[in-house]
Amino acid sequence: MSDTPAWMKPAPDDTAAPRDIDTSVAHPARIWDYWLGGRDNFAADRETGDHILAAIPDMVANARADREFLGRAVRHLVAEEGVRQFLDIGTGIPAAGNTHDVAQSVAPDCRVVYVDNDPIVLAHARALMVGGDMGATSYIDADLRSPDDILGEAARTLDFERPIAIMLLGVLEFIPDTAQASAIIGRLLAAVPSGSFLAVSHSTDEVHGEAMREAARLWNEGGSTPLVLRDAAQLAGLFDGLDLVDPGISSCSLWRPDAVDLGTATPVAQYCAVGRKP
Repeated sequence: MSDTPAWMKPAPDDTAAPRDIDTSVAHPARIWDYWLGGRDNFAADRETGDHILAAIPDMVANARADREFLGRAVRHLVAEEGVRQFLDIGTGIPAAGNTHDVAQSVAPDCRVVYVDNDPIVLAHARALMVGGDMGATSYIDADLRSPDDILGEAARTLDFERPIAIMLLGVLEFIPDTAQASAIIGRLLAAVPSGSFLAVSHSTDEVHGEAMREAARLWNEGGSTPLVLRDAAQLAGLFDGLDLVDPGISSCSLWRPDAVDLGTATPVAQYCAVGRKP
């Protein structure tokens, strides 16, 4: 990942967009890509992203902390919990340290299925998300709101008789109805066996409260997909029936930080947790 902030880099060539992409409307995956220093974003994404950064410059730190949580969570699940299968829903535009990169670096036989519904993500997924010789990686073009479709396609790659880690990073905030979000999680978890895991990251207004609420307002005005912020209690409710892995509900930056970050990491407005299905 580049250390140069996205807004300091030359603007991408917006004329290179695939024909089936509406570049006039901001999209969550592309705004996130912009904050992470990527180049797969367009003027509307950068405009919305800059408006949000004006309200809360820490959004770049949020994005990076979320990405780093993914790496630490996947390494923990593979190395400490013995997980070898991942269902990563809401993949986003590929960047350094994708789920399969991390998982297969620890155990080359890991199998990973990615799910997203953005044409740019799909275009990159076909080229970049290729598993190693021992493992397997595939991509499903589908929406989180259609869990049965996802499960049916994922069964082509994953063995649902063995534990699976369901990754929902930065995607549940786009399901504003908490009852619907819980129902989706319930359907996904019902399909996997005991010993499977759920990993979630989610934007919150319990850190940088008023600034995050303003950022959410700006996002909802300029983005194509409205989002909702949730607090720790609401996030914990999404893990009902699961055994939370220590330290439970946490800021992404504080969830099992690497040794080099111990004592120096500061909270970001992005909560996370990992839970095990009994």
